[in-house]
Amino acid sequence: MLTIDEAFRKFKSRLELNDREQQNASARQKEVRAFLDTKFAIENSFLTGSYARYTKTKPLKDIDIFFALKQTEHHYRNKAPSVVIDDFHKALVDEYGKDAVRKQGRSVNVDFGIVVDADDNTDYRILSVDVVPAFIVGDDYEIPDTDIGKWIKTNPKLHAEKATAAHQAYSNEWKGLVRMVKYWNNNPRHGSLKPIKPSFLIEVMALQCLYGGWQGRFDYEIESLFATLADRIHDTWPDPAGLGPPVSDGMDNSRKERARNLLLAASRDARNAINLVRQGRNGDALKAWRELFGPKFPLS
Repeated sequence: MLTIDEAFRKFKSRLELNDREQQNASARQKEVRAFLDTKFAIENSFLTGSYARYTKTKPLKDIDIFFALKQTEHHYRNKAPSVVIDDFHKALVDEYGKDAVRKQGRSVNVDFGIVVDADDNTDYRILSVDVVPAFIVGDDYEIPDTDIGKWIKTNPKLHAEKATAAHQAYSNEWKGLVRMVKYWNNNPRHGSLKPIKPSFLIEVMALQCLYGGWQGRFDYEIESLFATLADRIHDTWPDPAGLGPPVSDGMDNSRKERARNLLLAASRDARNAINLVRQGRNGDALKAWRELFGPKFPLS
């Protein structure tokens, strides 16, 4: 039977990107780029967000692709953010169909219709991408935000640098712990609303909530992380690059309170799983962790 540490290490490995998934993500980027090149003047495009930071969890969906537009498209910058989102949406609907494309606050989502099996497997394929129109501004980017009706600055490179520094400071376990909490956040048992939105907020909070160094046990780290996230979910969490609006602005007080309650319940469930091992009930503990996280947590 797996020990708890062996199970967590296997769980961590299952949530990591592999070569086949990266190849599929790259192919999808090129596919979408090839089509959008016929509709817009694009300077360059690149995979970014949590995918590029290696903090994306499974199943792989909503992978951000930045499409930096050329100066000939700068007329969009002088218009409401909804204009460029509407035009990208219209173009992508022509290619992928209206049922596969939807507008979001800062991007247009394209769903590739991949079916997820009962174990959260997708045959190494990504489910969807978020197409993000952008303009290059020095070392930063400006992207549309239709929720606040403004263009906002962002810098994916700075976000990635902070994640890398946190990972190294936590004995290279920081990203694995973040992916585990994101996987819990995606669990369908939470209903149509994820506890924490956007999932990037989990990363931003983890930059401060995971501190003091790796203590050597995944079960204790996860229990503590759930409890700390619950304690601080009502805080205001600024953009780590210091450019955009607070990352926590995506949740109102009601939603934050819901997240707090779910995080506290997760912390209690983790404590119960830890106590099962103390009682010599390792098999029941594995089942308890699987119940908490979902089918990617191994029982054997």
